[in-house]
Amino acid sequence: MAVPKRKTSPSRRNMRRSHHALQPNSFIEDKDTGEMRRPHHVDLKTGMYKGRQVLDIKED
Repeated sequence: MAVPKRKTSPSRRNMRRSHHALQPNSFIEDKDTGEMRRPHHVDLKTGMYKGRQVLDIKED
Protein backbone atom coordinates (compact mmCIF):
# COMPACT_ATOMS: atom_id res chain seq x y z
CA MET A 1 0.00 0.00 0.00
CA ALA A 2 1.34 3.44 -0.93
CA VAL A 3 2.03 5.68 2.04
CA PRO A 4 3.17 9.34 1.85
CA LYS A 5 6.74 9.84 3.00
CA ARG A 6 6.04 13.32 4.42
CA LYS A 7 2.98 15.05 5.82
CA THR A 8 1.33 17.49 3.39
CA SER A 9 1.74 20.99 4.78
CA PRO A 10 -1.35 23.19 5.24
CA SER A 11 0.02 25.61 2.64
CA ARG A 12 0.37 22.91 -0.02
CA ARG A 13 -3.03 21.46 0.89
CA ASN A 14 -4.68 24.88 0.57
CA MET A 15 -2.93 25.58 -2.74
CA ARG A 16 -4.39 22.36 -4.10
CA ARG A 17 -7.87 23.42 -2.94
CA SER A 18 -7.60 26.92 -4.43
CA HIS A 19 -9.72 25.88 -7.44
CA HIS A 20 -12.52 24.28 -5.39
CA ALA A 21 -14.46 27.50 -4.75
CA LEU A 22 -17.96 27.72 -6.25
CA GLN A 23 -18.40 30.19 -9.07
CA PRO A 24 -21.59 32.25 -9.50
CA ASN A 25 -23.97 30.96 -12.17
CA SER A 26 -23.69 32.63 -15.55
CA PHE A 27 -26.77 33.87 -17.37
CA ILE A 28 -27.30 35.12 -20.92
CA GLU A 29 -30.16 37.04 -22.45
CA ASP A 30 -32.33 34.88 -24.70
CA LYS A 31 -32.44 36.25 -28.25
CA ASP A 32 -36.12 35.40 -28.82
CA THR A 33 -37.79 36.22 -25.50
CA GLY A 34 -35.27 38.59 -23.91
CA GLU A 35 -35.40 36.60 -20.66
CA MET A 36 -32.30 35.57 -18.74
CA ARG A 37 -31.37 31.88 -18.99
CA ARG A 38 -28.39 29.59 -18.42
CA PRO A 39 -26.21 28.95 -21.49
CA HIS A 40 -26.51 25.44 -23.00
CA HIS A 41 -29.78 24.82 -21.11
CA VAL A 42 -33.35 24.42 -22.33
CA ASP A 43 -35.53 27.51 -21.93
CA LEU A 44 -38.27 26.15 -19.66
CA LYS A 45 -40.78 28.87 -20.54
CA THR A 46 -40.74 28.21 -24.29
CA GLY A 47 -39.24 24.70 -24.44
CA MET A 48 -36.72 25.77 -27.07
CA TYR A 49 -33.08 24.67 -27.32
CA LYS A 50 -30.74 25.70 -30.15
CA GLY A 51 -33.63 27.03 -32.19
CA ARG A 52 -35.82 23.92 -32.07
CA GLN A 53 -38.71 22.79 -29.87
CA VAL A 54 -37.60 20.08 -27.44
CA LEU A 55 -40.27 20.34 -24.72
CA ASP A 56 -44.03 20.50 -25.01
CA ILE A 57 -45.29 23.38 -22.86
CA LYS A 58 -48.62 22.87 -21.10
CA GLU A 59 -50.91 25.88 -21.17
CA ASP A 60 -52.92 26.54 -18.00
